[in-house]
Amino acid sequence: MRIASLLSFLSVTFLTGAAWAVEETPTNIPGGTYVDAAKAKALHDKGAIFVDARVAAEYAEKHIKGAVNAPYKETHPKASKIVPADKFDLAKLPGDKGKPLVFYCNGSPCWKGYKAADAAIKAGYKQVNWFRDGMPAWEGGGFPTE
Repeated sequence: MRIASLLSFLSVTFLTGAAWAVEETPTNIPGGTYVDAAKAKALHDKGAIFVDARVAAEYAEKHIKGAVNAPYKETHPKASKIVPADKFDLAKLPGDKGKPLVFYCNGSPCWKGYKAADAAIKAGYKQVNWFRDGMPAWEGGGFPTE
């Protein structure tokens, strides 16, 4: 009987996708600007500060040239839900809230860049750009990494 119950649960979970629900990130961010790879590169060339919201190990492996690492530690990965238990160190951002910032992570469905950008907007940063397609698009464009 236990095996039948387990199989039934797994069937329902698999069919509904409940256990593997992954939310795609949107193509806009309230209070900020969504940027594609070309716009991100143009901002990079103009000296915008790039903020890599991925974990330190991913940043150490490869990141956009000149980016700072400010990992967003999320409670609900691959989901839009932001909760008080999430952690983001705003002290890693510049003191000047008028500087242009570009947040990124591993592209959709990675939410770390979006959530970090949202935290910066809520903290009063004025020129927040969110590079939704992140590292995959940057590398795909042949743009500089380190």
